[in-house]
Amino acid sequence: MLDRCRSWFESAYERLLRREIGSPPTHVAIIQDGNRRYARERGEAAPEGHRAGASTTERVLEWCGDLGIEELTLYAFSTENFDRPDEELEPLFDLLAEKLREFADSDRVHEEGVRIHAIGDVDRLPDRVREAVRYAETRTAANDGFRLNVAIAYGGRNELLRAARDVAADVATGALDPDDVDVTEVESRLYREPVRDVDLIVRTGGDERTSNFLPWHANGNEAAVYFCAPYWPEFSRVDFLRAVRTYESREESWQRTRTDRATALVRAVAEIEVAEARSVARRLRDHLPGGAASDLTAELSGTDPESAD
Repeated sequence: MLDRCRSWFESAYERLLRREIGSPPTHVAIIQDGNRRYARERGEAAPEGHRAGASTTERVLEWCGDLGIEELTLYAFSTENFDRPDEELEPLFDLLAEKLREFADSDRVHEEGVRIHAIGDVDRLPDRVREAVRYAETRTAANDGFRLNVAIAYGGRNELLRAARDVAADVATGALDPDDVDVTEVESRLYREPVRDVDLIVRTGGDERTSNFLPWHANGNEAAVYFCAPYWPEFSRVDFLRAVRTYESREESWQRTRTDRATALVRAVAEIEVAEARSVARRLRDHLPGGAASDLTAELSGTDPESAD
């Protein structure tokens, strides 16, 4: 009975959250944290936690489609993860290769037009993972309904450092004019293909940090950030909807702030311009013929020319 009530409440709450969401973000990025802790608390090895997390990834793809989100980036493997022991890394590499191929061959992926794209220092990965990346990207290259980015062997600082060195080298050789270094030029030198600016970062597992994730695309766009306690395998649709609602609430707040600032700016400019115009009119009055000075003053003050002094 208790489980039935809990299920009913969660369903009702989910429907409420869904109704509160009007304009979802375009690009969501997720730090999938907590797989190992999830396995450890169940007395299982780390690879079992990663496998359980892969099931959550499949569900999140469905949720994005339901909300109309156009791009999803998943932090699957960081450059720091290379420091983990081989007995953990090898099964994880096997799982990454398996899931990339499985997604690439999924009927649903092709029905919904999902294009898979890897970002990161892919050349550092084992052959089987690199081959799976190539297979997934080639197999889904013609799809254009949804973009799934897999951040694999990814490090944000390393990405920016590589781009900066690349720009500096081209400037030094004369291949690039320093005046041509702009946002577009830098973005063209980031890991592989560019991605959209990130609107919302979600991190599971309880830690409140973004861990060197997409600094150019997220911090530059001042992305909203949502931290939640559930481990990645436990991440639910309600958690996801809460994250999206956080983004939307912040966007509404920003819009109000922007409107207030714009109104204040227009009012200030208008006051300055009117004051300057009146000052000019006073200086010109003695040089204007007949009632022209009175007409000018009345025009600026909004009064009847007959009543203007």
